[in-house]
Amino acid sequence: MDAWKMPPTPTARRKRVGIELRKMREAAGRTAGEAAAVLGLDRSKVTLIEQGSYPISAERVVALAGEYEEGDSEYVDAVAAMAADKSKGWWEEHRGLVPNGILEISEVEHHAHGIATYQICHVPGLMQTEDTAREIFREVYPPLRPLNIEARVENRLRRAQLLTRDSPIEYEGIVHEAALRMEFGGPAVARAQLKHILELSELPNVTLRVLEFRAGGFKGAGQAVMYARGPLPRLDTVQLDSVGSPAFLTEMNQLENYRNIIGAMRGRALGPSESRDLIAGILKDI
Repeated sequence: MDAWKMPPTPTARRKRVGIELRKMREAAGRTAGEAAAVLGLDRSKVTLIEQGSYPISAERVVALAGEYEEGDSEYVDAVAAMAADKSKGWWEEHRGLVPNGILEISEVEHHAHGIATYQICHVPGLMQTEDTAREIFREVYPPLRPLNIEARVENRLRRAQLLTRDSPIEYEGIVHEAALRMEFGGPAVARAQLKHILELSELPNVTLRVLEFRAGGFKGAGQAVMYARGPLPRLDTVQLDSVGSPAFLTEMNQLENYRNIIGAMRGRALGPSESRDLIAGILKDI
């Protein structure tokens, strides 16, 4: 039996479980009231589940999926596994010190089966040095208090451990040349940043590609994107940066669009070896 009296803080995974249950229900042409009858709850509780405001057990996920006649058992099992995971991640230490959107990014990255990102103006967050991250956060508007800057820096450095931990994540960064020439914090910080990204690019789990200025126009030039692979393509997540809170996209057509955009960028970018050569050349110029 799920506990309803003291709902925990919504997490990215709980929200995603709700989103997937809503997708199943709508695809089956069923109402929230019909779902509530299956669970023995009132309709408002189903709405809260689909919004991620209340947890649901793995068993109830399977029961609803059966009612909705969802035939992809691997998909149902993956959603149920997400619902069953009640563990708290390290990012909870930063709750109240950094925006909830950053906590959700941390959670999505932690559970991802692989990450691809493209960045136009910044070196990818997981590849930033401590000094670069601090300088970027100092430019946030409205200005942040020192305590909040340091909390964001600590969060970013913890997230970056995904690249170097035991069983590291498979990571692809597509970075525009503009980001590599931005000197946040001045030449010394920029040089250290370029050396760091070159070192990371040599890791077997990391692929770095550079989009040169002379590559011209390309799809997706107007925004920064993180694409996190789930256990199945249906459970992938796209995260878009914004001035306010980050946006998360989960609809199949959206995921397919961004897979195609990243593929097109990959085709326009230099290969990993040529990308390292270009970064080394920029490093000499600073």
